[in-house]
Amino acid sequence: MRYCLVDNTWSWSRVCLLVAILAVSATTAGADSDEDSVWLGGLRAAYFGERPIVQSDDVIELEAPERAENSAVVPIRIKARIPQTDERYIKTITLIIDMNPGQLAGRFHFTPKNGRADLGLRIRVNAYGPVRAIAETNDGKLFMSRRFVKASGGCSAAVGTDIEAAKRRLGKMKFKTDKPVLPGEPLAVQLRVSHPNLTGLQMDQVTRLYTTAHYLEKVTVSFEGQAVFSAETGFSLSENPSFRFYFVPDGAGELHAEVIDTEGLRFTGQYSVTPGE
Repeated sequence: MRYCLVDNTWSWSRVCLLVAILAVSATTAGADSDEDSVWLGGLRAAYFGERPIVQSDDVIELEAPERAENSAVVPIRIKARIPQTDERYIKTITLIIDMNPGQLAGRFHFTPKNGRADLGLRIRVNAYGPVRAIAETNDGKLFMSRRFVKASGGCSAAVGTDIEAAKRRLGKMKFKTDKPVLPGEPLAVQLRVSHPNLTGLQMDQVTRLYTTAHYLEKVTVSFEGQAVFSAETGFSLSENPSFRFYFVPDGAGELHAEVIDTEGLRFTGQYSVTPGE
């Protein structure tokens, strides 16, 4: 199978063809020699060209369940194995799910201000296959951590709540931080955004029509005007996307988050951080 890149424009014929191709590929990917066929068949080149990529857990390590309990909500964690310093740091992590219709789950951007480039997410997995986290360091080098996840149907699974109710909560945010907050030490922040993150593959159980794709595509978080985390994301993130990241507070201040979805809707949220609390 050759790779398949999906843009924001969907037609039902394209969806049917894509799902059929992925289903066939999933049944033939059991042997280890075939697991990377999509990646090597064009997906790698589409995102990274001929750039060298070191496959190793020495710079980042991807943690993912071997078999997911819920294919629409698969928890993953990416752990950085190097500290974020001015001299050397991870500036971008690209998350790719080989067998998903939207293979690029997101690009996540970091700076030395993070202290640690760890990242926690929940993703959709549409068929058995590899999940890849590719880190780019500030010197331009690429490092990949890869895990094979057994799950299917995550992108077409119905959302967990009524769509109309979800629309009423659209864009509401919740922040959570570890305690206590210590000046100069990396602080874990969890940002959760209420959004159905519709893939366009889900069927409305009342009308029997397929929903229109509608999902978050940009996230920016700053602290007192200084960027600490940002991302470009796709519908392979689960409903009500959640981001767990770190930053180093140098004093009291306010975290400000802004998200934009594919319909151009913009939402913001704030959260006060006070060292010592």
